[in-house]
Amino acid sequence: VQLQASGGGSVQAGGSLRLSCAASGRTFSIALTGWFRQAPGKEREFVAAITWNGGSTYYADSAKGRFTISRDNTKNTVYLQMNSLNPEDTAGYYCAASRYYSISYSAQDYHYWGQGTQVTVSS
Repeated sequence: VQLQASGGGSVQAGGSLRLSCAASGRTFSIALTGWFRQAPGKEREFVAAITWNGGSTYYADSAKGRFTISRDNTKNTVYLQMNSLNPEDTAGYYCAASRYYSISYSAQDYHYWGQGTQVTVSS
């Protein structure tokens, strides 16, 4: 499975961005797709995840009410719509996929990773 993340950029506080994660290869093996982020000097942290059929979504407290994860299986793509961005959201954002059907907020439970896409929010 290969994951390609895109959509990062620089925005001012209060702005929005939509990240995309396109999957290719043995996509049938993916049960869960998530987004993580990592700021300089900090550990990688969970942001949001969605099950393979879109039936369930999960969010970190910091993302609830501002971010929305969704998927389009006809395009093998997962999206992360981010609204009301603030400087604390500045980080490299990574999409990841897991073969496990159970939700996990731990990066170690994800088997496939895309390259990061940088999000920078200025005040």
